[in-house]
Amino acid sequence: MAVKLRLMRMGKKKQPTYRVVAADSRSPRDGRFIEVLGFYNPRSEPSVIEIDNDKAVGWLKNGAQPTERVQKLLTVTGAWSEFTGEAAPAPYVAEAPAAAPAAAAADDDAAEDAAGDSADAGEEE
Repeated sequence: MAVKLRLMRMGKKKQPTYRVVAADSRSPRDGRFIEVLGFYNPRSEPSVIEIDNDKAVGWLKNGAQPTERVQKLLTVTGAWSEFTGEAAPAPYVAEAPAAAPAAAAADDDAAEDAAGDSADAGEEE
């Protein structure tokens, strides 16, 4: 039996989410599978990828073949580099907009001023 690591479509119409599964290569896309390895949500910002790397590497060592898309997802999570023995790529971290830290700093300054004013008021009495 040839095992493939592939995506299984879930979710509503026009709102896909995917499960990463180990399945027989002859079974249909959304049909029988052997084991669920994780999930992938491409619609959220940034997209969410949660894969059990130990299970994925175990299947790869036993000869399972990933599809192109699943191989890219395994590369992002680090399971592919763990399987091949290469150095893991740096994890992708979405950066916050530049305006948010400035606004947070202004809020911190305002909070310090308010705390300072109440402390000053206590000293004057």
